[in-house]
Amino acid sequence: MTNIIDTVTNLISLPHEYEWLDFKENWFSKDEIGEYISAISNGAALSGREYGYIVWGVNDKTHEITGTTVNFDKDIEHEPYKHYLARNLKPSLAFEVDETEISGKRVVLLTVPAAKSVPTKFMNQTFIRIGSSKEKLSKFPEWEIRLLNVLSNGIPTIVNTAAPDYAQDLTFEKLFLYYGAKGIRLRRDTFKKTLKLLTADGRYNIMALLLADSNDIPIRVSVFSGKTKADTLFSVKEYGNSCILYSMDKILEYGDAINIIQADERGRISERKDVPLFDYEAFHEALLNAFIHNKWLAMNAPMISVFTDRIEIVSHGGLGIEQDLEGFYNGVSIPVNEALASIFLQLRLSERSGRGVPTIVKAYGRDSITIKKNFIVVTIPFNKIDAAPFELNAGEEGNVEGNEKSDQKLHQNCTVTAPKTENLHCNCTVNVPEIALKTFMALKENPHATAKDLAKTLDLSLRTIKNHIAILKQNGCIVRIGSDKSGHWEIVEK
Repeated sequence: MTNIIDTVTNLISLPHEYEWLDFKENWFSKDEIGEYISAISNGAALSGREYGYIVWGVNDKTHEITGTTVNFDKDIEHEPYKHYLARNLKPSLAFEVDETEISGKRVVLLTVPAAKSVPTKFMNQTFIRIGSSKEKLSKFPEWEIRLLNVLSNGIPTIVNTAAPDYAQDLTFEKLFLYYGAKGIRLRRDTFKKTLKLLTADGRYNIMALLLADSNDIPIRVSVFSGKTKADTLFSVKEYGNSCILYSMDKILEYGDAINIIQADERGRISERKDVPLFDYEAFHEALLNAFIHNKWLAMNAPMISVFTDRIEIVSHGGLGIEQDLEGFYNGVSIPVNEALASIFLQLRLSERSGRGVPTIVKAYGRDSITIKKNFIVVTIPFNKIDAAPFELNAGEEGNVEGNEKSDQKLHQNCTVTAPKTENLHCNCTVNVPEIALKTFMALKENPHATAKDLAKTLDLSLRTIKNHIAILKQNGCIVRIGSDKSGHWEIVEK
């Protein structure tokens, strides 16, 4: 009985009905219930779930428990109703009907196994759920093809789905540099297999495309001059079309750069209090989760929007398979992209402690996370002290290439602190910022590389590369031998 109550409680906590979930109150129709079982069974298969559910006694709009009088134990035309349903379902389906009381109100739970191998039919008709509607599958040939493909080959993932034909000539030099900067050696003869970059037939998959030196997946930070997307688009910074590990790092660096430190003079007695514009740790976890759990299959990247009062981070796909709402908020992590999550874990970019969502909730509460059927939005509000000057000039548009000038306009009245990148050890045993460490590893690979070469390889600005070369020189990690044109870098091993 407890398991039924837990299941119903978890189901009604979800924000919507799904292809595998339907709520009813007292509705009963002898044949339509069989059609719904077919639709829910096929919908569960399409969603990668083991079971689907129909719950009676719950309002489908509010998910409030209202109670029900529906009865599955009666006879229909001198035949037990459950037997009537089972006889007309093909192939045989071991559905279960249970009932319980919650808060003194009767609830009936119909548990429907997902279709296996072939679609589930009722009276020789196949049904499907599209949104919250039950439809005959024959009316939607594209859904029929999709269902048959899932039943034959399994749920599409970034591992078992091939990249487009035009994206089968991929290179991974940036990936090797990234692993090297983390002190991890990738073997060139086995990395494709180790990182699961190939489909069963040996083609590059979607994950390979995500990690390749070059791809056609745009990842943008859009900066608006007001509080809505109806306000002037001030600038668009482009971070995509490259290995998503570098893209994510650059967005984190951008977030750190705009996280201005404000002097809080309110109630000051002795020392002033420095207050950041927003909680960077919450921002970091939100962006990390967006990249790991995004539904990359459609090659739609997370969207980052900066307004004058907040940052919004949108990831596509909604909750992961078998992820319930309470588990999500409590940090029970069920990755949407298991193989990609493993790479982030291996690179020590994430951990399986499930601290991401609890960190965001601790900083900004549950209301900062909006869960919809097909996407999740995390809102990072700005904590402005005395209307701290993080305002854009209304009506002034920045360019869409995200150059340094637009950054200067964005913060023209602010003091921007240096990035708080985590210090890591390079071979010269001197603590340096992570970008400098990546520069160091690139120079170790190619001592003859010029600053322009490094900027292209690492997908960074020439100015950024020169700054971090200077850091490496100052810390004794590298020494220039010869002239700028014909010389080379000597790596200092201590």
